[in-house]
Amino acid sequence: MNNRCILQPALLLCFSTTALSLSYNLLRLQQFNSSVECQKLLEQLNERPADCLSDRMDFKIPKEIKHPQQFQKAQAAFVIYEMLKDIFHVFKKGYSNPDWNNTIVTDLLRELHQQMVLLNTTVVEKLGEENKRQAYSMIILRLKSYYVRIRMYLEAKEYSSCAWRVVRDELYWNFSFINRLTDKFQN
Repeated sequence: MNNRCILQPALLLCFSTTALSLSYNLLRLQQFNSSVECQKLLEQLNERPADCLSDRMDFKIPKEIKHPQQFQKAQAAFVIYEMLKDIFHVFKKGYSNPDWNNTIVTDLLRELHQQMVLLNTTVVEKLGEENKRQAYSMIILRLKSYYVRIRMYLEAKEYSSCAWRVVRDELYWNFSFINRLTDKFQN
């Protein structure tokens, strides 16, 4: 009788761990494919005015994003979610480059939104409050400052074509960093 009482929770724990592991593996694959799609869409927005070199800027992405060794799976998912949300808001403001194809921008926004929904339903909603507070540490605050610098840059440059080109290139690299973070989902 006692063995049965212990066996049921043990099996439940075993199955839930396996399910979460499968969930992360599926999430990793979907996240990687979606990031590649976003990079392709950003490439399609490519128009390179020759005189934009003087507009280049280092927005100073946080070091932890470039080298994400310290992140656990749930923290990485939360950071990715925050990055996607901020990238979405950069393009959603409605000030995108008038030379860009609106269909491509709309497709990019749709892809970003789908990624956010997937991450939110798979991981972020399931994080406990303590994990959310822990994940929402200084790294998230530095990340928020990074995206504020991008938006302020666009505003200061009056959303010029060159400014959008610089920001497009910067956000393109964000997906490489997102893919590094996505690698944390691997078992």
